[in-house]
Amino acid sequence: MITAGRPATGPAMARALTVGVEEEFLLLDPATGANLPVSDRVTAALPESVRLRSRTEMRRSMMELVTGVCTEMGDVRAQLSAQRRAAADVAEAAGARLVAVGATPVAEPDVGVPSGQRYHDLADRYGPVAHDPAVCGLHVHVGVADRELAVQVCNHLQVWLPVIRALTSNSPLFLGADTGHASWRSVQLLRWPSIGPTPYFSTLRDYGRTVAELVSSRMVLDEASIYWYARLSPTYPTVEIRVGDVCTDVDDTVLVTALVRAAVATAINDIRAGLPAARPRDCLLDAANWRSAHDGLGGDLIDLRLGRPRPAWDLIDEFFATVSPALLESGDLELVLEGLNRLRDSGDGATRQRSILRGTGDIRAVLAALAAWTRAG
Repeated sequence: MITAGRPATGPAMARALTVGVEEEFLLLDPATGANLPVSDRVTAALPESVRLRSRTEMRRSMMELVTGVCTEMGDVRAQLSAQRRAAADVAEAAGARLVAVGATPVAEPDVGVPSGQRYHDLADRYGPVAHDPAVCGLHVHVGVADRELAVQVCNHLQVWLPVIRALTSNSPLFLGADTGHASWRSVQLLRWPSIGPTPYFSTLRDYGRTVAELVSSRMVLDEASIYWYARLSPTYPTVEIRVGDVCTDVDDTVLVTALVRAAVATAINDIRAGLPAARPRDCLLDAANWRSAHDGLGGDLIDLRLGRPRPAWDLIDEFFATVSPALLESGDLELVLEGLNRLRDSGDGATRQRSILRGTGDIRAVLAALAAWTRAG
């Protein structure tokens, strides 16, 4: 469970920032690839230490596993690996595969919501949108106890979130076919009215007033159902980055977690140096996030500081250079460099899935590979 983070102060700031990771998974039928509504059975059979870090999700074919509070990427890796292996073993015993994929790849026959008043309230409020096929994300929490500072961090992160989305792109398939998008999850989620780029906020008071107005408008049930790509966690003293698809494997998740923490540390340094956040137009923010969901790492991304497309890896290299001092400070520089080089060679999760689909013509081969990647580590 993600709990309190430490405030970021002093010269060792990047190393002091705590992180916690939430990963969402699908439970799929090994024979058909369809979603299986067995999350209750799987959760109940988990070892207690893992069950206590599991969460109910909007679909009975989904499960979420979360780490504790970590300061070292080695600890993040160990917790993620142990949780994935335990859940995969239990899922297999229940006749399902645990699969780290961003969106339902084939079909979801059961789109009913789990028991619980909140899920029924969401279904009543949003109707068919609340019964869309399941999607799975990666959420990274970084401890920033000063909420005023956390608001400014969200402003500074805005230009880099499409890069994070591209690095995690892992949902090219829907209804058994290639959608042409690297992250179909990102497209599906746009039907929800409270999902999108984080608005610019001048102060914490401005942030809080806007949240209160959205709740009173009845567009959202409460603060927890405002799903901006970067937000102040309504539960923990953290900045929560929730733009990415769940990653195929632990290595990708650890890479993204290290980059997100370094981006937060870099933002804090810039804020304290008096450097203003870029303020791209809302329509350009939408365009940049759509382009990253469509192209992933295989095409262009929009540089929100310049307002024009650039080759994805040119912008990723610039992002890496920008956060490198924080990575060096936290001891994660070599880990991230190796991870980016690996992604440069292998492609994002969407590219890996497409390669198998082209080679075999069989979506079941894709899902088998995804299940193997999910539990490896």
